Amino acid sequence: MSLKIRLARAGTKQRPVYHIVIADSRSPRDGRFIERLGYFNPLLPKDKTERLKLDLEKVKAWLAKGALPTDRVLRFLDEAGIMKREKRNNPTRAVPRKERKAQAEAAEKAKEAAAAAKAAAPAGGAPAS
Repeated sequence: MSLKIRLARAGTKQRPVYHIVIADSRSPRDGRFIERLGYFNPLLPKDKTERLKLDLEKVKAWLAKGALPTDRVLRFLDEAGIMKREKRNNPTRAVPRKERKAQAEAAEKAKEAAAAAKAAAPAGGAPAS
């Protein structure tokens, strides 16, 4: 059984509150869970302590049992100093899709031109004696 530490949405429409739960990865987001580890209220300002509450002892125990946190929960654990989150770098995401496609096509044409030049160079390289 693959365990995940993840967010389960609660609250009303347009006013989300998330429970941080340990659940089987196959169960639905807001469905069955094993244990509740805390909560996260994204509507509160970031400087409020009530925005995030985690039972760190329970989290450490579940991590020792092999549970894997989702990316958002991993951010919380990184802030708490329990786990280290690697910084992501995707510079092409900021480029619009049409431009990315044009850049990819230009790179492929340049690659084909380089391959053609490389293939043509040995053929006409040394004169016959």
